[in-house]
Amino acid sequence: MTLIKTLTGALLASAAFTSAAQACEITLRSSDTHPEGYPTVAAVEHMGELLQERSDGRICVEVFASAQLGEEKDTIEQTQLGVIDLNRVSLGPFNNIIEETKVFSLPYIFRSTDHMHDVVDSDIGQDILDEFQNHNLVGLAYFDGGSRSFYNSQKPIKSIEDVEGLKFRVMQSDVFVDMVDALGGNATPMPYGEVYSSIQTGVIDGAENNWPSYESSGHYEVAGYYTLDQHLIVPEVLVMSKSSWDNLSEDDQALVQQAARDSMPVMRELWAEREAASEAQVLAAGVEVIRDIDKTPFIEAMVPVYERHVTSDKLKDLVTRIQAVE
Repeated sequence: MTLIKTLTGALLASAAFTSAAQACEITLRSSDTHPEGYPTVAAVEHMGELLQERSDGRICVEVFASAQLGEEKDTIEQTQLGVIDLNRVSLGPFNNIIEETKVFSLPYIFRSTDHMHDVVDSDIGQDILDEFQNHNLVGLAYFDGGSRSFYNSQKPIKSIEDVEGLKFRVMQSDVFVDMVDALGGNATPMPYGEVYSSIQTGVIDGAENNWPSYESSGHYEVAGYYTLDQHLIVPEVLVMSKSSWDNLSEDDQALVQQAARDSMPVMRELWAEREAASEAQVLAAGVEVIRDIDKTPFIEAMVPVYERHVTSDKLKDLVTRIQAVE
């Protein structure tokens, strides 16, 4: 029923294209759960500008922000079916669909943002993008998702013991569920759009996310304790429906691929600016930010998470290759 509802929403939204988009021969509909102005939204809009210019106006991108076409789980299904052409999604929801994406979602797999960039820009990143084609999708590019940390409405988290018993929203990923459970918390998978009201009403105590998401969602208003444990630095991914891709000529496929890649440095610059601005806004609102935290117990608690999810030789090899990147 949910899929039917979101499909209907997508069809209705597609009827609202601007006159500029209607003038194009090909209009690619793109979904994002984040609001207008968010770095991922702006990056896909930039990609659309590049495409329109390089195709002499033949190809346009119409971005539907703020989850207009549905939450991430539903839009992934729509993209696989070809109802949505492009989709910017966190890698988390793909963990249960494409096994190889799990390695980028492992807690503390990346030592820093620079390390993550070096990995996704390497053949490791391309190897994982290639796996999307086996699931009716084409992986085009990686975007930044920042470092994710815990926030809650109950108390400051200064040690692993403070996590005990707290209920945290996580993305619909077994890796994320097991991560919270390993720390002694209670993981509650739920759509991003339900988090604010769920914290406000006490259904959950908090969630985990990056500075821009914590700020733009307003979650800091109802969860005033933010601990920079930085357990995840999960890249986000821009994918295209395989059926939409196959409908393009080889030349147009090359244009789309290059425009997506050229949007990555723009997105990274916008992301760095947005992180700083979001942090400043959150601090001005009086949120208690816990920066000085010993991560060692958190990292050590992840051993069973790795043992459960890094089981195949392929995944073990990917982890080894990622850890070897300087």
